[in-house]
Amino acid sequence: MKIGIGNDHSALELKAEIMDFLKEKGHEVVDYGTNSAQSCDYPVYGELVARAVAAGEVDQGILICGTGLGISLAANKVKGIRAAVCSEPFTAKMARAHNNCNILAFGARVVGGELAKMMVETWLNTEFEGGRHQRRVDLIMEIEEKEQ
Repeated sequence: MKIGIGNDHSALELKAEIMDFLKEKGHEVVDYGTNSAQSCDYPVYGELVARAVAAGEVDQGILICGTGLGISLAANKVKGIRAAVCSEPFTAKMARAHNNCNILAFGARVVGGELAKMMVETWLNTEFEGGRHQRRVDLIMEIEEKEQ
């Protein structure tokens, strides 16, 4: 699977750890930055990854900032994106199984490396269940269409 990853300055170390983890699992990883410890604006990187996912340049996305909140809010402004902030594996599983989220977000100041890896692995290994959940995802996407 081809996975896009983006982050702000607070998540440099965790991003590197997650990238290594993904590569060890056989995934191709596209790094959308930042790769600097200088303070930066997380919406820039949230948008970059979201646009790559929406365009089909990558299959899924992972975003990391201090809390995961700001970067996911930016990503969710891109049409077709369903980014979910998770802090533990169960929510990551449900984000895929019930919401068909195409971007996983989490906070470098909230979760450590091992927990982040568990969330990533759970999220990537969970299939969307469809059925009644598809109807709900469609309703979410209809809201997006009303805003265009």
